Order: sequence, then structure tokens, then C-alpha cells
Amino acid sequence: MIVFALGTEEYGVEVEKVRTIERMQPMTRVPKAPEFIKGVINLRGVVIPIIDLRSRFGLETQNYTDATRIIIVSQGDYEVGLIVDSANDVIDLDTDNIDNPPEIVGGIKAKYLDGIARVGGQRLLVLLNLEQVLDRHEIQQLERTED
Repeated sequence: MIVFALGTEEYGVEVEKVRTIERMQPMTRVPKAPEFIKGVINLRGVVIPIIDLRSRFGLETQNYTDATRIIIVSQGDYEVGLIVDSANDVIDLDTDNIDNPPEIVGGIKAKYLDGIARVGGQRLLVLLNLEQVLDRHEIQQLERTED
């Protein structure tokens, strides 16, 4: 799992789905895109839409800092960047330590969550459901906007 933070909560996304982790960089806004899509970047010749996870989850927005990262993930046949507060850990996770998600965690609805993992004694990790976070219809809508 790649571990990242949004505020005081820690989240995890499967290593297999992460292509790269990048520092913040200039983005090109896309007209008529949903508010949580901050724009697109050209990463080594590939144009990638960028989603601000705080905005996506309806959390309070914050200014980007030196710790802010863009996690480029692949879901199916497309890639998307996720803006997170920081990304600084990779851990192995035993599936026996994963529980079903509660209805809401840190203000985030269960539909975006795959589960809650117990790591060590006190640490909890919220596992994201990338299929819900990266809604295919919204991404396709953005691709049509780019044309």
C-alpha cells in the first residue's frame, strides 16, 4: 500500500495501481470540468486529469505546500492524478487486518472506501475504492470536454 494523508487521516491505495508520485506542478484548467478536477498536466507526453481529493470528498480545502503530492494512479484503461496533502510511506498489509468501512470516516462517505486497515497497535488506514473515486463517467465527460 502507498500511504498518503489528507488532514489528520491516513489513506492507502494499492501499490499496483500507482504509476508515480509527483510534486505539485502547473496545471491547465479545463472549462466546464467538475470543481474537483483541478485541470490536466502533461506528464512525459501523456495528458492526465488531476483530481483534488479534498474537493472530491467535500473536505475543507487547503493551500498546497511543499509536502503536497500528485499520485498518478491507473484504473482500467485511464490514468488520473490525485492531489493529496502528503505521500510518504509504503507498507505491507495483511488482509486479515482489513475491516469493512463504517458509513462515514473523517467526513468521507462509505462509497469511496474499500475498508479500514489496522496497522500496528494504534494506526488505522482508510483504504480507497478507486473505482468510485475515479468515476468513469466523469472522466469520460472530461475527455469529451478536452476535444
